[in-house]
Order: sequence, then C-alpha cells, then structure tokens
Amino acid sequence: MPDTHGADISPEIFKNVRRIEMAALRLVNHLFTGEYSSVFKGQGIEFAEVRPYEPGDDIRSIDWNVTARMRQPYIKRFIEERESIMMLLVDVSGSLSRAGSRMLKSRLAAEVAAVLAFSAIKNNDKVGLIIFTDRVEKYVPPRKGRRHVLRVVREILTHRPERVGTDIASGLELFARVTKRRSTAFLLSDFHAEDYDRALRWAAARHDVVALEIHDPLEEALPAAGVMRWVDAETGKIRLTKTGITLRNADRLEEQRRALFHRLRIDLVRLSTAEPYVEPLLAFFRRRERRRQYAKRPARRRRCLHQGIVIACGLPHRTWSVGGMVR
Repeated sequence: MPDTHGADISPEIFKNVRRIEMAALRLVNHLFTGEYSSVFKGQGIEFAEVRPYEPGDDIRSIDWNVTARMRQPYIKRFIEERESIMMLLVDVSGSLSRAGSRMLKSRLAAEVAAVLAFSAIKNNDKVGLIIFTDRVEKYVPPRKGRRHVLRVVREILTHRPERVGTDIASGLELFARVTKRRSTAFLLSDFHAEDYDRALRWAAARHDVVALEIHDPLEEALPAAGVMRWVDAETGKIRLTKTGITLRNADRLEEQRRALFHRLRIDLVRLSTAEPYVEPLLAFFRRRERRRQYAKRPARRRRCLHQGIVIACGLPHRTWSVGGMVR
C-alpha cells in the first residue's frame, strides 16, 4: 500500500514525527521488548478439545459440565494463539490540547501510543487504531508489518481533530463492533467525559482493556484564588467557579473513576505530563507479569483436591495415589 497520507505534512511536523518515531524505537529496542512480549505474547487462547483428567493436570481446567455428564473428571485443553491484536484507542479531544507542565497531553498520548505500537510489531502482533473526540474520527484496521505500524504512528501524530468534545463510548463501541476476537485495547484519554460506563463494561467483558490516564499536575494544583473565570476547552463556554469546589469535584470524579476500573478489573496506569512515562509503563508490565506468573502456579494439595473431585462425581469408592488410581 503506498504511503500517501503524509503528503500534506509540513517539513517541521514531519521532523517531529521522525523524532518521536526514533525515540519510540530506541525505548522499544532497549527497554520494552521483553517486558511487552512476556506479558502479551500468546495472550489469546483457543479451545482445542476435552479429554479425561489425569493426575498432575491443573484442576482449574476442569470442565464441570462434561464431568457431571460422564461421571468422570474431564478437562478443557487449549492451544496458545501465536499472534495477538492490539488496538489503540486515542482521545484527541480539546481537553488534551491544553498547554501542560512539560508537554501537551496530546503529545504524551501520541508518544506512548507510538511506543506501544512499535512494541507490538516487535512481538509480531497486529496493530489497529481508533482516534476519537465526541465521535470516531479515524479507524485503521489491525494489520501486521513495520510499514503499517509507521502509518498508525503517523496517523496519531499528525491527526488534526475535527471536533473538540469527548465521547469515550463512541470509540469503545466501534472497537467492540469491529473486533470479534479477544484483543488487547489500550485506551489513552484524560477521561474528562461521562456516560461511558456501559460501553467500557461491555468491552472489558470480551477484551483485555488497559486504561492509560493522561493527566497534568496543573489541573490538580490550582491556587486557592477564590472565584476564577474559566474557558471550557471542549465547549468554549465561559464559567465562573470557586477553585476549592472545583478541586473537590475533581477528587470525587477521580475516586469514582478508580472505583469503576477496579470493579471491571481494568488496569489503570496514570501518566503525567510532568514526568517521564517510561517508569510507569515498565511498572505496569512487571505488575502484569507477576500476576500472570502467580496464576500459573500449580494448585496446592493436588492429591486432596483430586480425591474431592472423585467423590463429588459419585464414582465408586477407590483408593487414590499421586501416581494414579489403585483399586
């Protein structure tokens, strides 16, 4: 596919795009490749068959429906899918374009998305993109290959939003509609939005959703200056508010957001415009890897549990040993 989307990019913007691409590639090559691969490689699994339980099998794989019908323990066997799909859902609304402590929130979101995209291609995964404001403005179907990932990165870095509002649900709904196979979705936003709970719940039930919250410390450390005049970056409306009340409302919304992500078992990673994003991302990958390793630990007291399965199935009384069944 010819790469023509960058034909109208100015030399200065193109230079910035190349700078971010090179920085992202360096980070991926030196830091993130192993971390990303260990967490997301073979994330999807595909059902293969049901077979009789054998001593030493993980009891978490037991198919209780088949076990009840056959009156003998059976387990489900899965095969690991060797490639995954990673979707980037990037918010480009007006609230991300405000000047920040060190950089624009939109610039931080673009750099992090670029790092994730290059990590995915090093892992031989497919990468797709959804750019949204208060509606979906760009959709790039997931594909593999370096050329495709370069297109995704440049779409993020050069996209000029047509709208300024935020509707996170619009991006999530398109993602759920076009992605049938279980995938990993990175949702990059400042989450200054409402009414996305239902869409997020639906997506999280079918896919692995990771929330990357882009925030700026200046938004959380306003001076106690009494009544201030504000211009809403997304609606353009002028508002008069008391700074103390504004900060309390922001804290309350933050608590509600954290509670929502916790309830839906969605990982939340907070990224600040005032600090490097490398450490929070590495900490997230390592936390995921520890959790994955913990889930793979063999069940304790396997012999006792194995005997319990036999009794629960109503099989004839027998003496069981670790090595197998003995009459």
